[in-house]
Amino acid sequence: MPATLHVERHFTAGETVRDVVIGMSDGLTVPFALAAGLSGAVAATNLVVTAGMAEIAAGSIAMGLGGYLAARSDAEHYASERRREEREIVEKTEFEREEVREVFRGYGLAEDAIAPVVVAMEANPKAWVDFMMRFELGLEAPDPKRALASALTIAGAYVAGGFVPLAPYFFVPDARRALGVSVAFTLVALLVFGYVKGRFTGAHPVRSALQTALVGALAATAAFALAKLLA
Repeated sequence: MPATLHVERHFTAGETVRDVVIGMSDGLTVPFALAAGLSGAVAATNLVVTAGMAEIAAGSIAMGLGGYLAARSDAEHYASERRREEREIVEKTEFEREEVREVFRGYGLAEDAIAPVVVAMEANPKAWVDFMMRFELGLEAPDPKRALASALTIAGAYVAGGFVPLAPYFFVPDARRALGVSVAFTLVALLVFGYVKGRFTGAHPVRSALQTALVGALAATAAFALAKLLA
C-alpha cells in the first residue's frame, strides 16, 4: 500500500490579514460614526457625503502612512539587532556560546549533544546570527517590500470599509432615512467582517462578529447622540 502523503496546511498570510483587519475595522467604524453624527445635526445628505469622502481620503492616507512607518520601524529594529548580534559573536564569543547552549537546554538536550551544535554554529557565523535572531530574540527577517505592501493594504481596506456606511447617502436624499439604511448595511458588514476575522485569527467567529458589530454600533450611537446634543 503506498504511503499517504502528509500535508500540513498552515495559514501564512498573517501580516496581510492583520493589515486588512486594521484598515477594514477602522474604515467601517469611523466613517459610520461620522455619518451618524452628522445625520443627527443636518437633514441634507450632501454635507454627509462631502464630509464622509474627505474623512475616507484623510483616514486612508493616515492609516496607510502609519502602517508604512510601523513596517519600516520593524525593519530598522531587525537590522539594528542583527548588527549587534554580529558584533557579539566576535567580541563576546563565549557568552554567545552559552546562550546557544541555554536555548538547546530548554529543549531538553544533553550537554554532549549540544557541544557539536555549538561547534557547527561557530563554523558558520551567518547561520549562528540567524539562529540567535530567531531563537534568542524571537525576530524574523522582514520582507523588504513589506512597508509599501502594508501601507497599500491598510489604506485600501480602509477605503473599502468606509464606503459601506457612506453608500446610502449617495442615493437617499434625506439624511435621517439614509442613516437607517446605513445602519443596516454597516451592521451586516460588521457582522460578516467580524466573523471572517475570527475564522482567520483563530478567535470564536460568532463572538468576534458580535464584538465587532457592538464596537461599531457604540461608536455610531455616541457620535449621533453627541451631534444631537450639540445641534
